[in-house]
Amino acid sequence: MNLQRRLQPVFLWIGTALLLQARWVFPADDLAQGERLFQLHCAGCHGPKGEGAKGPNLAVSRLARANAEEELVRVITQGIDGTEMPASRIDKDQIRRVAAFVRQLGVLPPEPVPGNAQRGEQLYFSKGNCAPCHAMKGRGGASGPDLTEIGLRRGAAYLRAALTDPEADVPKAFLPFGQASIPENFLLVRVVTKDGQRLTGVRVNEDTFSIQLRDSSDRVHSFFKSELTELRKDWGKSPMPSYRGLFSDKELDDIVAFLASLGRER
Repeated sequence: MNLQRRLQPVFLWIGTALLLQARWVFPADDLAQGERLFQLHCAGCHGPKGEGAKGPNLAVSRLARANAEEELVRVITQGIDGTEMPASRIDKDQIRRVAAFVRQLGVLPPEPVPGNAQRGEQLYFSKGNCAPCHAMKGRGGASGPDLTEIGLRRGAAYLRAALTDPEADVPKAFLPFGQASIPENFLLVRVVTKDGQRLTGVRVNEDTFSIQLRDSSDRVHSFFKSELTELRKDWGKSPMPSYRGLFSDKELDDIVAFLASLGRER
């Protein structure tokens, strides 16, 4: 009798914990529907198992932007401003089923990434010469996307493809002008002014009357469109060279391991 009384607080604690966890316990049919919805609406960017591709890896124990139930539901519902994550078109019950399926992905083994991240970091700053174009923790250029947290935003397979075929999927925004940040609004532009000046650069901003470009030396140029005789927007083009042939397969493994680790060390 005394033992039973002593154990009552323990049983109460266990019961409360299970009740809290039960908010994420969905019937098998609901999880199966969540998986079907995920494959239909999400897998194209996040990978069929949430392993990451154009979108971030979701098969992790802690999501960077949505570690709680309501945060994840809100992200799926509203999207993320300034990124390629759009608002959802499915109803609230379906969103909760997708969220439940995404949470289940966190129990999967992490995606294996072969290679040595330390050697990859050395390659990034030496043989790859990536820093003049890409910033990382405030260090480097700004003509290419910031890579500080690229490991949270892209999967390893996507990163490898970006190194060998950089024009296969150039980052782009959903908006016509420059309201989105550079990683989601990358556009190569060529201009010719009335006095014959020719310039190629990455669009920084644009409105109806003007456009601003950043050239390969990180210098920003601003033009009124009335000053230009030619304005060409090279959608799908990138000044980034292919590293196919420059890096061996082993070196590609190393630099992908380094990039995939960025943002995950915290």
